Amino acid sequence: MSKNVLYMRVSTVDQNIRHQRQSAEAKGYRFNEEDVIADEGVSGVSTLLRERPGGRRLFDILREGDTLVVRHTDRLGRNYEDITETIREFMKKGVIIKTTIGDLTFDGATKDPMQKAFRDGMIGFMAASAQSQVESTKEAQKAGIEAAKAIPDKYRGRKPTFTRNDYTTVQAMLATGNGASAIAKATGLQRQTVIRMRDNPANVEQTLANWRM
Repeated sequence: MSKNVLYMRVSTVDQNIRHQRQSAEAKGYRFNEEDVIADEGVSGVSTLLRERPGGRRLFDILREGDTLVVRHTDRLGRNYEDITETIREFMKKGVIIKTTIGDLTFDGATKDPMQKAFRDGMIGFMAASAQSQVESTKEAQKAGIEAAKAIPDKYRGRKPTFTRNDYTTVQAMLATGNGASAIAKATGLQRQTVIRMRDNPANVEQTLANWRM
């Protein structure tokens, strides 16, 4: 009997893994407890999916006809080769991958050449986006940390209620045409916070940099 399997990942302790499940359930997905899998405090950059405890379990339990639900493809990883190879391997097994952000579907059963081309192109695009976000974030963090060293704590302002990962997720969703309300609902951020990220990205970058985030 086919089943839904939810995979969640957060790389730092201040990220909220619970919201990833809430977002999936809000989309109508239902899961048995044994089919809810999480990797907490695990980097998607340096640790491949097969090397994570939860990731290894995915390869063990997913079968033909199952649906793997993730918030975004970047939860599977932030390395281009890892993401593309993982998705293609799951599709070969007959597993359908669905995202709750963007409502993307990757299904290996697709036979239409145009649909296959679009699917494969989207896999490459999402994987490349995940890795490029990592690279740009590293550069921004490096520059920001150097600048922040000269700022006394009392001049840093209020510590942001969002993480850099939240910010990169919002920017990715904005780039694909999502509105502020939809992004707020999907991420759990306040709508005004999303609007600030949209309208004043330089200010948000500076705030994150001031707090060395």
